[in-house]
Amino acid sequence: MIIEIKKLTETAMLPTRGSAFAAGYDLCADISSELNIAPGETKLIGTGLAAAIPTGYFGGIYARSGLSAKEGLRPANCVGVIDSDYRGEIKVALHNDSDKERTVVPGQRIAQLIIQAFEEVSFKETDTLSDTERGEGGYGSTGKTERE
Repeated sequence: MIIEIKKLTETAMLPTRGSAFAAGYDLCADISSELNIAPGETKLIGTGLAAAIPTGYFGGIYARSGLSAKEGLRPANCVGVIDSDYRGEIKVALHNDSDKERTVVPGQRIAQLIIQAFEEVSFKETDTLSDTERGEGGYGSTGKTERE
């Protein structure tokens, strides 16, 4: 599949994979100078890119594991969604989960983009749902500890 992508600035960097089999394509910060993010703060960071994602797909913006584990920086909404009809700049709402101020530098890899297919569905209201063994049990109801 080929995704058409447009550089909105001269400094924007096209998404790249870290290895031949990586699912995610790194997105880089297209900023003119260092950007500080205080503990608990979220900053919206542009990539300088716009894309034409095909119908039936969306772009998922995920955390970079090293950045989140080592620096405490992750997308604020955990997974961002770029719809196929969106043509504006791809931006990352980067949140600082750490207890220290963090700095993002121009060109830094801040998130990863994964192109994913999705099913279009319709919803039908009903008064009843089919029964299952689990039923209404949720939030840990199916898990067991090693001691049980």
